[in-house]
Amino acid sequence: MSARAAAPPAPVRPVTLATPRVAVALVALALGGFAIGTTEFVTMGLLPDIASGVGVSIPAAGHVISAYALGVVVGAPVLAALGARLPRRALLVGLMAAFLVGNALSALAPGNTTLLLARFVSGLPHGAYFGVASLVAASLVGAELRGRAVSTVMLGLAVANVAGVPAATWLGQTLGWRAAYWAVVVLAVLTVAAVLAVVPSRPGDRDATVRAELGALRRPQVLLTLAVGTVGFGGMFAVYSYVAPLATEVTGLSRGTVPWVLFAFGVGGVIGTALGGRLADLALFRSLVGTLVALAVLLLLVGPAAGSGPTLLAGIFLLAVAASTLVVCLQLRLMEVAGEAQMLGAALNHSALNAANALGAWLGGVVIAAGYGYTAPSLVGAGLAVLGLAALAASAVLRRRELRALVAA
Repeated sequence: MSARAAAPPAPVRPVTLATPRVAVALVALALGGFAIGTTEFVTMGLLPDIASGVGVSIPAAGHVISAYALGVVVGAPVLAALGARLPRRALLVGLMAAFLVGNALSALAPGNTTLLLARFVSGLPHGAYFGVASLVAASLVGAELRGRAVSTVMLGLAVANVAGVPAATWLGQTLGWRAAYWAVVVLAVLTVAAVLAVVPSRPGDRDATVRAELGALRRPQVLLTLAVGTVGFGGMFAVYSYVAPLATEVTGLSRGTVPWVLFAFGVGGVIGTALGGRLADLALFRSLVGTLVALAVLLLLVGPAAGSGPTLLAGIFLLAVAASTLVVCLQLRLMEVAGEAQMLGAALNHSALNAANALGAWLGGVVIAAGYGYTAPSLVGAGLAVLGLAALAASAVLRRRELRALVAA
């Protein structure tokens, strides 16, 4: 082998977030998040239309939501581990192409069984895309701006709740539910074109193996952070899953005002995502603790806040700010503690969040079914957030021991 061939690639010097080239690249990465967020949540708004279209009941059609979530949980670790050695830009394009195929199959599905399979396929690239995009975003800037770069990518997901989901829902109600998935296909095509055009090439980890990547799951700090995401963030879903009946049955709002409640949650999510990046850049672990404490308090207050429309809107807005800030901090924390398997760590965050969705919605439903009313999930949510704090406390104790061992060595 020649000396030229053996020479390592020249290091890419990170630049500031203000550089136009970096900003455009981050927007391209965020566009993929916008497409993913749109397809993930538009199904909920079109569930009656989908049920009618494939000839099943609404509860049966609800399984397509679970199929997508299962795809995220399975796909995030598997695809992240398998793709660790691939060039980052090529991997992003491949993941978005798979996402495109899954949504095209969703739009073409002739029946419920094929739709379930298509939604599972659509969910597979979800976590891995955010994992790779987060690593690429972090590589474009200096260490002091990593949080803001990653949060910019994740803003696509937050903005989808405010703009993409309502627009796709309207399109699906107007032209038929399949049109919503075709719209997502168009977004996926635009993302592929944008990534190829403006996202710089980054090499993969040539020494990575599937075994080494999945070995991150043996790290106690990774497992504890995943527990914070699954249990602590599950508290938010315990409330959000039942926010519509909370608004109508407890607060006494009309059904027509429920979209405004959801809009307040969406706006809070955008602000929280942007805030999370800045707080993480200042002090990641302290921000994680403070945000989780705030989330526990806000979850506890949602029940009393449901006494009037304005206080409910304010409570849901603040809850979204805290929850979205927590998501960004968890993403960066997993990247930090995963060691060499950073991509897997970033991808696993979305597996944990989808598990949190299932856990929170289930526990919230349990207390409602037991006759405790629609305010009871807020108490369940606060309890889950406290359990998340317990996992974070264990992480802090372990962190101190690791630092002491490092100093002693």
